[in-house]
Amino acid sequence: MDRWQAMRVFVRVAEGGGFAEAARQLHLSPPAVTRAVAALEARIGARLLTRTTRSVKLTEAGGRYLEDCRRILAEIAEAEAAAAGSYATPSGTLTVTAPVQFGRLYVLPVITEYLAHHAAVSAQALFLDRIVNMIEEGADVGVRIGALADSGLAAIRVGTVRRVLCAAPAYLDRHGTPGTVRDLRDHAVIGSASTGPGTVALRPRLTCNTIDAVLAAALAGQGLAQLLSYQVAPAVAEGRLRLVLDDPEAAAMPVHVVSPEGRRAPAKVRAFIDLAVARLRADPRVNPTRS
Repeated sequence: MDRWQAMRVFVRVAEGGGFAEAARQLHLSPPAVTRAVAALEARIGARLLTRTTRSVKLTEAGGRYLEDCRRILAEIAEAEAAAAGSYATPSGTLTVTAPVQFGRLYVLPVITEYLAHHAAVSAQALFLDRIVNMIEEGADVGVRIGALADSGLAAIRVGTVRRVLCAAPAYLDRHGTPGTVRDLRDHAVIGSASTGPGTVALRPRLTCNTIDAVLAAALAGQGLAQLLSYQVAPAVAEGRLRLVLDDPEAAAMPVHVVSPEGRRAPAKVRAFIDLAVARLRADPRVNPTRS
């Protein structure tokens, strides 16, 4: 195994937390993975990983070497892509990840517009309500809502969202519109098991495990729902829901477009990032400063 391939194996072991997982991802045998890392350590003259029966951890030298390996491998990939033409012309398969409803409402239209302009690209939409490990799951571009962990991803901020309270006009006509937080004690509340605690402590009469179910119940006039602004924006714009106790200054959560490779990515990724950033920043439901 040549040196750059051994470096690639080492990066997978370090990022995946184990030899067996790296072997599975790279379609190699576990002994081959072990030999590759051992050969690197022998060549360098320093231990890169500390192995226990339950985990694999980077040494101090291993942490520094990991960053160098990532940089070197990215430069190799860039050189190969440039030689093959993919750095200049979008081609291949593009995988985009985002939260389920945000993806359906705001990212999918960007994907379809992108595909209309780039015939040599196919796309996979990976919409999940969990943080996706983009490297392990092969995602090229993602949309993240909330504070970003120090993950090493290249990130471009495109807007903000916040928590809001809303209800159907029919419900508010029957039960009145709450004027203060104390008034909420007299109202039926629809809660979501998937969004976690909100800005207002509410005791739900109905709890649903999906955002779509919460929205459906709110639209049916079953009570007040506390959701994220982007989730209710279409229904609010159509007049099917009204915001109550609305505070435009409520704590905002940033929305970012992220990528493991950033500007070093091939053309298919860079072209999609450029389009996604432009479209999301221009959307007042995502970027309220444009409204």
